[in-house]
Amino acid sequence: MQSKDGKHSNSDDAALFKDALGDVRPLHTKKNSKKRHHPKPSRPTAKALQRRRDERNALEETLDNVPDGADVETGEELLFKRDGVDPRIFKKMRNGKIAVREEIDLHTLRRNEARAYLQEFIRLSHAKGLRCVRVVHGKGLGSGPGGPVIKHGVNNWLRKWDEVLAFCSAPPHDGGTGAVYVLLKAR
Repeated sequence: MQSKDGKHSNSDDAALFKDALGDVRPLHTKKNSKKRHHPKPSRPTAKALQRRRDERNALEETLDNVPDGADVETGEELLFKRDGVDPRIFKKMRNGKIAVREEIDLHTLRRNEARAYLQEFIRLSHAKGLRCVRVVHGKGLGSGPGGPVIKHGVNNWLRKWDEVLAFCSAPPHDGGTGAVYVLLKAR
């Protein structure tokens, strides 16, 4: 309300202000900081990511093992041929007489990386209609007492993929026992 001189009184202003605020409560000052309520954020649910990764890797390793004694040593030649592959074509491949159209080098990669890259390489090469490719896996000289890790993996993986008809170690001039020629199915 206005007084006779046209000014509002302080008590009227305070009443109007309280009406405007409604049920709002004042914030506490530093003196009363103990009264402040800060809700703690909820903690995210714990996830055992490393355990899951370890379990997945262990599963992949067990699936990679071929029961027919396909473990390989550093200098061993790799040979694999599916039934129905013409022995003359396989012999030509072993002698380096089939043109290699693409190649991939895996010997600096970790096992899981090498598998993923190789699988994609084989898939794409097959999709392009390539018949023969070269895979450099290395001889495994730096693998330690466990033997050649990537070479062993390549030997096991290629046997399982439908696109692969045959593979063999390359001749010495093209990598020898550190690389394989891979014969792919026709599209």
